[in-house]
Amino acid sequence: MTTTAAASACETTRSPCPVCGGSHSYGFLARKGVPVHQNLLIAEWDAAIRTRRGDLDMAACIDCGFVFNRAFDPALLAYGEDYDNTQSCSAVFDQYMDELVRHLVEEEGVRNCRIVEVGCGKGLFLRRLVGYPGSGNTGVGFDPSYVGPDRAADGRVSFRRSLYGADSASVPADVVVCRHVIEHVPQPLSLLADVRAALAGSDNPRVFFETPCVEWILENGVVWDFFYEHCSLFSASSLATAFGRAGFTVHDVRRLFGGQYLWLEASLAAAGEIGATGSAANALTPPGRPRPAESPDPTVARLAADYASRESRKTEAWRVRLDRLAADGKVAIWGAGAKGATFVNLFDPQARLVDCVVDLNPQKQGRFIPGTGHPIVRYQDLASRGVRNAILMNPNYREENLALLKTAGIAANLLDWD
Repeated sequence: MTTTAAASACETTRSPCPVCGGSHSYGFLARKGVPVHQNLLIAEWDAAIRTRRGDLDMAACIDCGFVFNRAFDPALLAYGEDYDNTQSCSAVFDQYMDELVRHLVEEEGVRNCRIVEVGCGKGLFLRRLVGYPGSGNTGVGFDPSYVGPDRAADGRVSFRRSLYGADSASVPADVVVCRHVIEHVPQPLSLLADVRAALAGSDNPRVFFETPCVEWILENGVVWDFFYEHCSLFSASSLATAFGRAGFTVHDVRRLFGGQYLWLEASLAAAGEIGATGSAANALTPPGRPRPAESPDPTVARLAADYASRESRKTEAWRVRLDRLAADGKVAIWGAGAKGATFVNLFDPQARLVDCVVDLNPQKQGRFIPGTGHPIVRYQDLASRGVRNAILMNPNYREENLALLKTAGIAANLLDWD
């Protein structure tokens, strides 16, 4: 895999922005031959090495701040039962999910609602929304990677092993929840149109979406947070713009999970609030919140330009650091999700410097990282493997993982990525 930073000026692109339709974008990152999947459960080393690959050509829209992969080919991707991005094996993330569920039920009044979850994964979040004491909710989850019974919670939850699309809109909903899916969709307005159709018959239609915050990625120079699956990355402004153009009134967009995620709350715009351009009026948006597509937002383009100027230096610094750590003893990466998989593909593609990758998800343990073939192990295995240093991919889990190492009596150093 090769990587370059494109520090060119504003470009006129043949690929219009999928959110605002703008024709000017700033190309700031290109990588050739990256694994198209980061979270496949691959049981054989040679299959991991032979994983399918594609290209990154990341661009920031000058007009709305949306970031997208101009080289994305959805035909390369295949989501099924062997795809697993479950994060709830971490107590920290599990608590975070519980807080979101409580917020929805107790503060947003998601009670006695027909809930549709787009991209429900293994169904954990939807089960909690429906099972929350006294909520009275029912739910339908859509995800081709779902594994489990077709029904749960005494029949109040059902699951469909398929992607959410135009034909799914026939399942009526009062509330649509979509967490960490829209960034996988190359044409996000099409997804939002399908969601809008499903909500059309509700007396109180609402949506709650969560997605990575591209501003956090760019601000912190997280070079391993750009990968093939995430073809659509949003700033707060571009996320509000997308929903406004799709006929929603945006009530709130804010950062969560240490600033890494964006959380959006919206409702269907009334007929009189939709103008000729299709953008919703924003009378209900609180002061200081992003407003849909009223004027160009150059913030993300500026951040992308700054990222492009620093990316080569940061990647070289990490290569030097990894060489030094490997000379000092065995090295592990903590986190076999997209961050960890992208890190080893960037900095150790031949699997010569990093001994293994740690993950708390038992479904990933004993498998191999797509692209490099690094083994995925339990944290309890670090001592027997003689690992001296483990590089933590997500600082949100630092205290939790330090406690795990201490309880297990493992003396490995846990190093921050920055």
